[in-house]
Amino acid sequence: MGFFQKVIRKIGSGHENAGQDALREQTGAEPKEPLTSGLKDNLGRIREQLGNSSDIIVREMRIGQSGRQRAGIVYADGLADKTAINDFILETLTKHSDLLYAEDQLVSGPELIGALKEDILPVDDLKYITDFETLYTAVLSGETVILLDGISQGISVSTQGWKDRGVTENSAESVVRGPREAFTETLRTNTAQIRRKIKNPNLWLETKAIGRQTKTDVAIMFIQGIANEGVVKEVRERLNRIDIDGILESGYIEELIQDETVTPFPTIYNTERPDVVAAELLEGKVAILVDGTPFVLIVPAILVSFFHSAEDYYHPAGISSLVRLLRYVGSFIALLGPSLYVAITTFHQEMLPTPLLISLASQREGIPFPAFVEAVLMEVAFEILREAGLRMPRTIGPAVSIVGTLVIGQAAVEAGIVSAAMVIVVSTTAISSFVFPSYSLSNAFRMLRFPMMALAGCFGLLGIIVGVIAIILHLSSLRTFGVPYLSPFAPFIPSDQGDTIFRLPHWALLTRPRLISQSNVYRKRNMPYPKPKSRQEQKRPQ
Repeated sequence: MGFFQKVIRKIGSGHENAGQDALREQTGAEPKEPLTSGLKDNLGRIREQLGNSSDIIVREMRIGQSGRQRAGIVYADGLADKTAINDFILETLTKHSDLLYAEDQLVSGPELIGALKEDILPVDDLKYITDFETLYTAVLSGETVILLDGISQGISVSTQGWKDRGVTENSAESVVRGPREAFTETLRTNTAQIRRKIKNPNLWLETKAIGRQTKTDVAIMFIQGIANEGVVKEVRERLNRIDIDGILESGYIEELIQDETVTPFPTIYNTERPDVVAAELLEGKVAILVDGTPFVLIVPAILVSFFHSAEDYYHPAGISSLVRLLRYVGSFIALLGPSLYVAITTFHQEMLPTPLLISLASQREGIPFPAFVEAVLMEVAFEILREAGLRMPRTIGPAVSIVGTLVIGQAAVEAGIVSAAMVIVVSTTAISSFVFPSYSLSNAFRMLRFPMMALAGCFGLLGIIVGVIAIILHLSSLRTFGVPYLSPFAPFIPSDQGDTIFRLPHWALLTRPRLISQSNVYRKRNMPYPKPKSRQEQKRPQ
């Protein structure tokens, strides 16, 4: 039975508020309570609903000639700009009240609201308000609401004026060469930084409020014509399905919309750098911005993206390729360094040269634990020290971490609990875990390091091979918004190999990733490769 049929049936049965009851039965949502025409009733309901909070300013005043029209102003102290309210709202209503009259008669009803919006208030962003729920959301978002006596409608004026951190240098993703600016906790500031870099009318922005209690503004940005329509549609659908009390950080959104939840690997990329977001948008990806956090989410996110840094594209291709290769080597050490040491020293001593084997054997003389237990103890101790260094105050955190690592390592070797070689292996592994530009991928390797050590301690190199195969199979099964996680390696796409392990020069990167951007693949058209000049042409001035 349709919605209107239910309304007619309940009206015929004498049921009161038939439309609201049918709406509640149809959608499962409570109907919004509309504003009344009485100003005192509306202001009284606002004070009661907001608990007479001291930071909610509810002011009643008279406007118009001879003060015949009563009005109410509602705003939140600290969220709204008082200067804007006094200069553009209160002063305008008192000094330009003659516009409220036509032929010496006070304009009434909807015409009065229209006169305020079109002729009197010198503000661009004005919206009509017809219910209390929308009114509360506007006030608690920093807007100022104007209510008039005798009219069951109000106007919200954009007067946001809270204090923000401002644009500062990025400390988590620092670079030697490149922009220094980073995102802030204010959504509009973040979107403006992206638009400064991409001055394209096809850069579209869609915003919606998520969270029944917090009503956090969440925005998606994409370049129409470059972004995959299927990915954009999927992002909208996943955001619309979120039903939760509050969103306090982009990590909430990341966990609620990701494809696979049972995996240590991140399937959504996050960054604080506007230039990184701009570059990803130009590849056809979609950015998700959350008000209140500087971390912006990017989808879809493939594995190779977590090995790339913004600085790779600001240096020559040769240097960037070398640095990327070092990152892959560092990831191999971060994942398998302790495991290989445990497997070789426990099961495969014949793989070591005789002098090195004798040196390791002399170091392990008197050590009461097997190599696996020794490695686990050192790894756990280092993880505790690293976590403590993050939580300590900035002034003493690095000093305590360095001193604690040196003292504990030296004392453990002198006490005969661990060998000096194990301290070297664990230290090298810890240093290698910091080569990842993405901290989230580093956490995945930290988690997988312990089961890999267990496999090495039980089965040697055979266990390591089985563990690596299991990780590759798991990565091959992952999808991120429909895109294979291991692309362009699996499936193998030859045209996308120019920006994976190595980076070709910018003039050679002709196409965007084919599995991400399918509607506008070419970055540039009709541009031939630059030909090197001959020696005679180089010597001869042009």
